[in-house]
Amino acid sequence: MPADQFKEEEFSGKLTGEVFSRILSLLRPYWLRVIGFLVTVIIVSVLDAYFTYLGMQIVDQGILTGNREMLYRILIRYGSLILVQSASIFGFVYLVGILGERIRYDLRQKLFNHLQKLSLSYYSQTPVGWIISRVTNDTERVAELMTWGLLDATWGAVNIITGLIFMFSINWKLALIVFAILPILLYTAVQFQKRILTQFRTVRKVNSKITASHNENISGVRVVKALGREDKNLEEFSELSDEMYTAGFRAAWLSALFLPGVQIISAFAIGGIIWYSGVQINFQGITIGGISAFLSYMTFMMWPIQDLARVFAELQRAIASAERIFALEDTTPDVLDKPSAYDPGTMRGDISFEHLFFWYEDELPVIKDLNLNIKRGETIALVGSTGGGKTTIVNLLCRFYEPKRGRILIGGHDYTDLSLEAIQSRIGIVLQTPHLFSGTIKENITYGRLKASQEEIEKAAKLTRAHQFIERLEKGYDEEVGEGGVLLSVGQKQLISLSRAVLSDPEIFIMDEATSSVDTLTEALIQDGMEAVMKGRTSFIIAHRLSTIKRADRILVIEDGQIAEMGSHNELLRLKGKYFNLYTKQFRSEREGAYNIFQEPDISNDKQVD
Repeated sequence: MPADQFKEEEFSGKLTGEVFSRILSLLRPYWLRVIGFLVTVIIVSVLDAYFTYLGMQIVDQGILTGNREMLYRILIRYGSLILVQSASIFGFVYLVGILGERIRYDLRQKLFNHLQKLSLSYYSQTPVGWIISRVTNDTERVAELMTWGLLDATWGAVNIITGLIFMFSINWKLALIVFAILPILLYTAVQFQKRILTQFRTVRKVNSKITASHNENISGVRVVKALGREDKNLEEFSELSDEMYTAGFRAAWLSALFLPGVQIISAFAIGGIIWYSGVQINFQGITIGGISAFLSYMTFMMWPIQDLARVFAELQRAIASAERIFALEDTTPDVLDKPSAYDPGTMRGDISFEHLFFWYEDELPVIKDLNLNIKRGETIALVGSTGGGKTTIVNLLCRFYEPKRGRILIGGHDYTDLSLEAIQSRIGIVLQTPHLFSGTIKENITYGRLKASQEEIEKAAKLTRAHQFIERLEKGYDEEVGEGGVLLSVGQKQLISLSRAVLSDPEIFIMDEATSSVDTLTEALIQDGMEAVMKGRTSFIIAHRLSTIKRADRILVIEDGQIAEMGSHNELLRLKGKYFNLYTKQFRSEREGAYNIFQEPDISNDKQVD
């Protein structure tokens, strides 16, 4: 799905009670660690403020008075507290690091588990890049907020509070100047961060589109190169990159203005303190050490104010990320087990489709009043034009989707009364485009049955005619297939996919265009394997190559979601209807391709006979 066709829901980034409660629930299992790192952060922050106060005492009570004994006592106290602060710094860095990793692990594990449960419809409507962005970027942002963000907020707030307390203890009149300027600093910082956040939101949205674009272009690189789409793709990608660059540039420009603005306001406060301090000194209201401490506290409070503004911006970004994560968690599968769902023990039996209706979009039915009875062990072939509803029928049978109206019976049971595990674990599917996972051939064949023995693996491969090419490979069944099976041919991947389905010992077998992408020799191998696998099993074959379905017990011509014709190969040929037309056209096309009867003969080198 193109990234620009997917409409992402908007999230406010506002902290509501529900969102706050769910965010805090992430910390609940680790509350002792949270308390530990908050206590250590508070200790570090309070000691930072106290060290400035000790500096004032060193100047006023030690250096200016020449009292060495007092100076030594203060220095011993200072040194002892440095050790306490160092231990506290180690404590909060360690605890925050461990806590952050645990939250990331929990979030990603929870999302991955939930994604396994979502229905096929969710993945058909949602770009892969968008899902990956939630599992990676959003979880990272929430984890950062709940650890380092919480740490910075705690440190900044405690710094400001302790700084003000010490200022008031030194000189309450000067402290009032700082206290008056503090709201202006906070307001300025927050306003800057709001505007910076707006640009970062744009960056995030465009980044999701870029991720989706990357995924599509990399996964479809063969098509891109075959059709010469590099320049057009580069143009489209450049537009996204330009949009992201513009938003990022504005954010950087505002960030560059932010610090000078805070410093200018702080300079007025420092100037007021210095001017008023001179008056106070004349009236003996403040000491030299006190002035030095005040200026230090002023500087001491500047960075926490900036940190709080930054955390405020990150809070909104992280809340938006949390909302996206929770929205994914709250997404319910379209297909769910009933509370009373059960496993009948087998799917062997007759299959009935009764007055079946289905649509992906309202008022656009794909299947219309389908009625069909299939005997146990029967092989059914589905043919017809693209978009007629063939794949939808088998998707409904697999319960990837459920009928909108009507019902499907398997062995006399309404299949919505059965558990999804009971149905899907007993159905084997081989798709038109086989998908292999990174790893060895053996690991791919045993993907659905991990405990299969080597003998069982080889038996399945021999049955599907895959063993012939596997044993010729250097490492045999331990040969690596590469990402998506790129190290193997399409036919080899298809044979492995077929072996995987056979090893799972399905009771219902489905072949969805399994031979459409392979050559005729490989098709013959797959056809032999299919016939061996389908013996004694209820089977469904979707095929465009009609030569592969001649031996099917019944062939169904599907048009506009309905059965247009039904019968055996010979019966339908004698009927001379839609199937006859499909078959004769395809047969004629194959013969023309083989003999090229319409090509004019080359007589340039013919010898003339007298």
